[in-house]
Amino acid sequence: MEIKSTGFGVTKAGEEVTKYTLYNDHGASVSILNYGGIITDIMVPDKNGHVESVVLGMDSIEAYEEKSPYFGCIVGRIAGRISGASFDMDGTTYALAANNNGHALHGGLQGFDKVIWQCTEIMDGDAVSLSLNYLSKDGEEGFPGNLDVQVTYRFTNDNALEIFYKGTTDKKTIVNMTNHSYFNLAGNGKRDILGQVLMLDADKYGLVDSDIIPAGIADVAGTAFDFRTPKKVGQDLTNDEEQLTYAGGGYDHPFMLKDHDGVKASLYDAESGRYMDMFTDQKSVVVYACNQMEEGIPLSHGAITKPHLAVCLETQYYPDAINQSCFESQFLEPGETYEAYTMYRFSIK
Repeated sequence: MEIKSTGFGVTKAGEEVTKYTLYNDHGASVSILNYGGIITDIMVPDKNGHVESVVLGMDSIEAYEEKSPYFGCIVGRIAGRISGASFDMDGTTYALAANNNGHALHGGLQGFDKVIWQCTEIMDGDAVSLSLNYLSKDGEEGFPGNLDVQVTYRFTNDNALEIFYKGTTDKKTIVNMTNHSYFNLAGNGKRDILGQVLMLDADKYGLVDSDIIPAGIADVAGTAFDFRTPKKVGQDLTNDEEQLTYAGGGYDHPFMLKDHDGVKASLYDAESGRYMDMFTDQKSVVVYACNQMEEGIPLSHGAITKPHLAVCLETQYYPDAINQSCFESQFLEPGETYEAYTMYRFSIK
């Protein structure tokens, strides 16, 4: 097992970008940038031993800065949308950048996806890790408190990518982080994900309005949102359901995961044989199926963007919880530690 680092260009602000590649002993690897903590590649074999990337990525820092819809990045301080780009806490209203139809999306204009992280390489026997640290200063993007965050990517010899999130603050604040990798198990983005089989261990999902703001909770039974029995991502996309229309012709919804230590979600591509299990301690996963992805943007490995080219499985606490009566708000106080964990494990079936 080893870690290699190479230059990946310079940002518009003149910051050096480095790509770290974590290799296990079986020819699989994960590549990560210090810019945004972006996962550029997860290289794993198919049933014939061909090693390809199962996430969408880009070939240059210029492309990430100019064209990326959050490919592979760390999202924070808050994943998803904060309605009205503001929230109230202890009698104070905090105004945030309204970067998405009057709402705050994925941390704001300069979220965790657009900053340089301090990286530390770690070798720990049966795995290789990269620890990323960033201090989000009090008032950054409108959020209170100096938030000291750490994200550790750990890649194991059994082709599992673990993500550990930690955060501490010196003022009461809110934090809800995720990773925004776009998965496509076909490899190298060679076809869309509508035929790939998804399972979600969730009896309920979050309704959204036309701005993708939470609007309540509903049972998945009898809807296009029932993935308790594995089914193709595209199987029910032609259903005439209002919720699919709100999200631009597909899924962009939180699913309320059952509380256990087992597999919470899985994805399978029969043609390649690649299979992915997802484990997490988070209460929800936002499933985004690239419903209206801009067409024609060049990606790594010769792929070209188009709708439904990938699916995101964004594990997190309930979105916009601070503003939604259907969810309990979650705060981080001085002296406490925010922690979250997700694992994506790759295999062959």
